[in-house]
Amino acid sequence: MPSFMVSGGRELSGRIRPAGNKNAALPALAATLMSTGTVRLGNVPRIRDVATLLEIMESLGAAVRWRGPSTVEVNGAGVSSARLDPELSRRIRASILLAGPLLARFGSLFLPPPGGDVIGRRRLDTHLLAFRALGARIETAQGLDIDARSLVGARMFLDEPSVTATENAVMAAALARGETEIRNAASEPHVQDLCRLLNRMGARIEGIGSSTIRIQGVSSLGDAEYEIGADHIETGSFIGLAAATGSRLVIEDAPIEHLDAILIGFRRLGIDCRIDERDLIVDGRREALIHMDAFGHIPKVDDGPWPAFPADLTSIAVVAATRSRGSVLIHEKMFESRMFFTDKLVAMGARIVLCDPHRVVVIGPSRLHGARVESPDIRAGMAILIAALGASGTSEIRNAGQIERGYERIDERLAALGAEIRRLD
Repeated sequence: MPSFMVSGGRELSGRIRPAGNKNAALPALAATLMSTGTVRLGNVPRIRDVATLLEIMESLGAAVRWRGPSTVEVNGAGVSSARLDPELSRRIRASILLAGPLLARFGSLFLPPPGGDVIGRRRLDTHLLAFRALGARIETAQGLDIDARSLVGARMFLDEPSVTATENAVMAAALARGETEIRNAASEPHVQDLCRLLNRMGARIEGIGSSTIRIQGVSSLGDAEYEIGADHIETGSFIGLAAATGSRLVIEDAPIEHLDAILIGFRRLGIDCRIDERDLIVDGRREALIHMDAFGHIPKVDDGPWPAFPADLTSIAVVAATRSRGSVLIHEKMFESRMFFTDKLVAMGARIVLCDPHRVVVIGPSRLHGARVESPDIRAGMAILIAALGASGTSEIRNAGQIERGYERIDERLAALGAEIRRLD
């Protein structure tokens, strides 16, 4: 696996544009298999998870062609199997997103246990609840063995607003007979992107962006073109980057409409951002003061289902808080192992108290120093990289391939801002 060698403590400057939303691109690519025609997707990030999913789709018989730096065409006419390769499936969690499309198209599916980041237990039960509601029979001995010769629309209430379960339910219901109503559905920007793509392909989906989605099943889906939206998680990562390095950065073409909770969370850390039409200007050169709650209580940055502060940005918020003056509680409610990466920040000089697997108290500001650390997952890896860029001295970040799974050409893009970063194979 590659490593990043980082010489930190340098002020960065310039303009950076967030790539296409990784979490929108993956379900959108999976959805292309529901059509026997050609679907063209633009603004697709060239990252490892996308490459792995496309490799799985090609192993099923799909024709995949890149038509530019970020445009990919998929023709699913040649797909004839709904049995996924176990080794490929173990590489990424996103392999589960092929369940809905393949089940809808072929009526049966065998999916080996999916892989992905080790950030805690990641349930599949909500996916199974949705498939069973549509009439599927499921066995889980060696993986997911699903049979549904005739999917029928249904009213369902998801036991949690799971993003991938909502996406799988929507894709399966799009080709089911009759009407489906999904309540307690996830409504993240990537779920919205998927629904809009499916409508372009000929689906009939209403309630996009709400917690209740209604789908009128159709008999087939056809050709379409769709542009993936900018990544709000990458945008939040660059906010944290400006804060941790004491830099002024301009984030171009940011998804302003999806940043409300993100900006509130960083504002609690004393990091203010200015919106200039479609750009976001972050000035981290001024001292950041953590905003105390009323009556002097320690404030909290906590995540939750959309439109709350995203769980994928809690790691970035921890690093940003190490540069702010004051104390703050960061509460990651969704994954019970995500905060364990903070021991690496402590080794770099951060003052962090790990209260339990979900909560940390950060006392800032801290003077971070370089260290040899390992990237445990995509988001924690990016947080550690940001910490290394703000730290004095040299850091080696091993297992950097984890970061590259979610951030396109991140070393080149950071170097363009003035970062001293080298990628070593």
